Amino acid sequence: MPNQYTDKKFNSPVDDSPPLGKEDKSFIQQVTGTFLYYARAVDPTMLVALSSIASAQANPTEETMKRCKVFLDYATTHPDAIITYRASDMILAIHSDASYLIEPKSRSRAGGHFFLSNNSPHPPNNGAVLNVAQIIKAVMTSAAEAEMGALYINAREAIPMRTALNEMGHKQPPTPVQTDNTTALGVISNNIRKKQSKAWDMRMFWLRDREAQEQFRFYWRPGPYMRADYHTKHFSSAHHQNERPEWLTPVKVLRALRAQLGKAQPVFTDSERVC
Repeated sequence: MPNQYTDKKFNSPVDDSPPLGKEDKSFIQQVTGTFLYYARAVDPTMLVALSSIASAQANPTEETMKRCKVFLDYATTHPDAIITYRASDMILAIHSDASYLIEPKSRSRAGGHFFLSNNSPHPPNNGAVLNVAQIIKAVMTSAAEAEMGALYINAREAIPMRTALNEMGHKQPPTPVQTDNTTALGVISNNIRKKQSKAWDMRMFWLRDREAQEQFRFYWRPGPYMRADYHTKHFSSAHHQNERPEWLTPVKVLRALRAQLGKAQPVFTDSERVC
């Protein structure tokens, strides 16, 4: 279904601006190091931008500094990042997605949305316990391979989480992993015969093996139901404004909670909270 916010997907152009000096390089590294945990634990809307800046921190340029300052402006104007969690059966569920050739040097990006839900065919969404937004190191040869790589990355992240939940007394069924790529799902489930796919055999057989061990259950749903898509692309400001209430508690709800607790209201108004 067409969407006015997602129809335009922006690639990262080649950065040929002048390199930064040592002090500016250290500043870039301090920003990425400071915000990495905060973005993963509290404000997932920052992840894609922070990941792109972090990928260039070894050899930053003036363009990297420009993006870093825009990122800091965003962090300053959105200080009230709070995630709302709803009661569930504590069953780990994952949405996995990938964006093909979206990053410089023909790299693809993997995205994942991890949340605790109920044991149902299509687990209802909940507040994120982990979000993955990272550049796949290898150059993918097809969109299906990129999706397979994202499934591998997210499933690998889920193994220790499953172990922790089991040890806490929340017995885990096969973890449901949602994908919107029928080719990747068909290869994992052995419904599609592979040919000339040696480059992605390891990921494919690892996922097949883990599914045979009943650690995972892979299923397909169309793109509009894919929550991990938000962490795979560089969207426009309009899309970020539209998506932010889906990931974080809306400002109106926060103000109502503060009013009940008798706390002061935030400094910024709704009109000032822009991406």
